[in-house]
This record gives sequence, C-alpha cells and structure tokens, in this order.
Amino acid sequence: MSNIRIQLTFLLSVVILSAFAQNGSKIIEDNLAYRMELNAEYSDGATSPLEKKDLLKFDSLDFFPIDTSFAVLARFERIDQPISFQMETTTTRKPIYNTYARLYFTIDTIEYSLEVFQNHGLITKEGYENYLFLPFKDLTNGSSTYRGGRYLNFDIPEGDTILIDFNKAYNPYCLYNKRYSCPIVPPQNFINYLIEAGVKDFKKD
Repeated sequence: MSNIRIQLTFLLSVVILSAFAQNGSKIIEDNLAYRMELNAEYSDGATSPLEKKDLLKFDSLDFFPIDTSFAVLARFERIDQPISFQMETTTTRKPIYNTYARLYFTIDTIEYSLEVFQNHGLITKEGYENYLFLPFKDLTNGSSTYRGGRYLNFDIPEGDTILIDFNKAYNPYCLYNKRYSCPIVPPQNFINYLIEAGVKDFKKD
C-alpha cells in the first residue's frame, strides 16, 4: 500500500472514530437531561406518580449507568394496514391501539424485532399525532428491573430508520401507585437479552 493510501485510510478512520465519539457524547448529554427532567417530574406532587409516603422521601430514580451501546439504530418497517386491537392492562381497562410498525435491530450481533404501537385516543390530542409507544420485556425483569417490563416513547420517523435508546426506558406508573392502569407488554415484545439500561426497579419500604 502506498503512503498516500495509508494516510487516506488513517484519516478516514479518524473521521469515523470522531463521528462515533460525537454521537456518543450527544447520547450521554441527552440522557443526563432526560434524567433531570424525569426526576423533576417525580419530585413534583402535581406530576409525580408516587404515593404521598414515597414522594416525601424521594430523591432520585435508580438508573443503570448510561451505556451508548444500548442506543441502537433500528430499521423501521411500517405496517401497510395497521391492525387495531384491545391492549390488556393491569386493570379492566382495554384501550384501542394500532400495531403501527416493526423495529429490527442488532445487539451483540443478534437481531431482534419489536412491535411499536399507536394509541387511538392519544393521537387525537394536539401534540401526540405522531406519538408511538414501545413496551418491552427483557432478561433483567424481576431482578434489576420491574418484572412487568418497561416502556419507551418516540415520534414517527420521517425515514425508515430510528434510534432506539434503551437508556431512556422507564417503568409503568402502576409500579409506583396501584391507582394507575398500565398496558401489559405483549408477549411478542420480549428481548432475550439483559437490557441493563434505563430506569431500574423501584423498591418500596
């Protein structure tokens, strides 16, 4: 290989590594801001899902360390004719959802797929027209995370890819307070992997 080709290869490697570093920094910044917002929400009696006794002693949610490897680029495959169904919840409530798309992504060289949903009632509200809901379970459930699984939210992407950041996975409100009615994760949305990212289980005294 000529010196010029070696130099070009080296420069390309530097550019790629720099891009990865910048993207990783942005993910960390976004997650730090997200955690501050989430803790502020849970600290405020007007917005917190916590019971009064838990709110009085609340300091912070318990998070896994931010891990940029759990921010994965997924293929976003829209379903041509969205399927409507009644989603099971922790109460007798059964809201109507559409199965809007399927996500395909890779973790540790293994491809996984998840279904993403759209709430019929919510999309009629201003600001939620493009809102999507991703409930999932993984191998951490029942140990370091809530046994019922966790949730992610995001907007419909313009293209056919989307960044799924599991560092932003949060718990259903019914974990904190039984007065809430929470969607039960559909069985097809199980990831056979330890997703050690996002919010951990909430331990009550």
